[in-house]
Amino acid sequence: MTRLAALLLGSLCLGSGPAALAEVATPMLRQRAEAQDRLVRARLDQLVPQLMRRHGVDMWIVVAREYAEDPVLRTMLPATWMSARRRMVLVFHDAGPERGVERFAVARYPVGDFFAAAWDPETQPDQWARLGELVRARDPKKIAVNISDETGLADGLTVSQHRQLLAALGPLADRVVSHDTLAIGWLETRTPEDMAVYPAIMRAAHELLEEGLSERAIVPGVTTTADLVWWYREQLAARKMDGWCQPSVSIQRPAKGGPAIGNQTVPRVDTIEPGDLVHVDFCAGYLGLKTDTQQLAYVLRPGETAAPAGLVAGMAAANRLQDIVVRHYRAGITGNALLAAARKDALAAGLTPIIYSHPIGQHGHGAGPWIGRWENQAPLAGLGDYRINANTAWSIELAAMHKVPEWGGQEVRFALEVDGFFDGNSFRWIDGRQTRLHLIPRQPAP
Repeated sequence: MTRLAALLLGSLCLGSGPAALAEVATPMLRQRAEAQDRLVRARLDQLVPQLMRRHGVDMWIVVAREYAEDPVLRTMLPATWMSARRRMVLVFHDAGPERGVERFAVARYPVGDFFAAAWDPETQPDQWARLGELVRARDPKKIAVNISDETGLADGLTVSQHRQLLAALGPLADRVVSHDTLAIGWLETRTPEDMAVYPAIMRAAHELLEEGLSERAIVPGVTTTADLVWWYREQLAARKMDGWCQPSVSIQRPAKGGPAIGNQTVPRVDTIEPGDLVHVDFCAGYLGLKTDTQQLAYVLRPGETAAPAGLVAGMAAANRLQDIVVRHYRAGITGNALLAAARKDALAAGLTPIIYSHPIGQHGHGAGPWIGRWENQAPLAGLGDYRINANTAWSIELAAMHKVPEWGGQEVRFALEVDGFFDGNSFRWIDGRQTRLHLIPRQPAP
């Protein structure tokens, strides 16, 4: 059994209700797919009816074509379906409290056992005509589609498919509404089943991140930042975890000319030396759930057993900034309002804050409100105006700027990112957070 498998197995309450997902603890891809399908099925059964009734929607139609995927559709497919096939139309219809929400696919094939096939091309060769028949038979008053001006995750219906959908619906076309809150709600909400496995997925990501920030992966004076990036990529592949973004590694050191910021697109390659502050931005996922983390390490100089006090103080400042941000989480507050309140408190506490936090879940940069951007601490029109909801997961991504006396008063960027969960009343870290700089090489416990 792999380390990830053991972590997942230990995290589950086996045999107790919906969290009984023993299959998730195996490294075999077949059983992993079965476990992932359990998570998706629970979301379809529980979450879709809640969202449709909350927003007064009778029918939700999700349309995508192979290689022109709606981001929502991809998260509704079985694990063995890598994409839509030809044109795929998924339909949810609320038939009322007694009959519930039916779901079917206007497609040649059933979509696993999630969506029954509702189209026989031999009987009705025209897929759009068949969709029109099915919709008119149910006579919904409001038909939601995924079109959004604000977020790409809720904007999956292409122009051509929208045009053909309206033509197929005929007189019911005027009942179609752009309804991004359904798509956002589907993507942002974490179910109990999600949260039964998320801590173990997060622990596995943290352990891999921390292993890379040690003498196991770094030889000072030899290892470059690019070497460490590809070490992480190889480890992700070996452990059958998903890398949804290229890791980035950057360093800061005295007299370097200011803080270095990792850039995944045009990375700077440096050799990691004693006395460097090393920063890693690391993305991993498992069972369709993503993690997004940043941590810091100090490379000890000969004779040192601890990081300079100024670096330790900078790390503490970043932790205080985390505390301030999560203290302002409450249901109904907008991302912009939270940003303003957190910055006000951080500045009053003598910190120099840069806040750029975001939702996480089935996408690394997930659906929901954004709380600032690293290059822009002003309110964000659109994404920043969305309100925070209960049962959502977050990457608390930020940086505290702090002057380090041992580095000649140089201002150093202490960037951290850690994932947490907001249940509507309180915020908690999914698997703890970094509160001390990692030391390279690791030092024995006192």
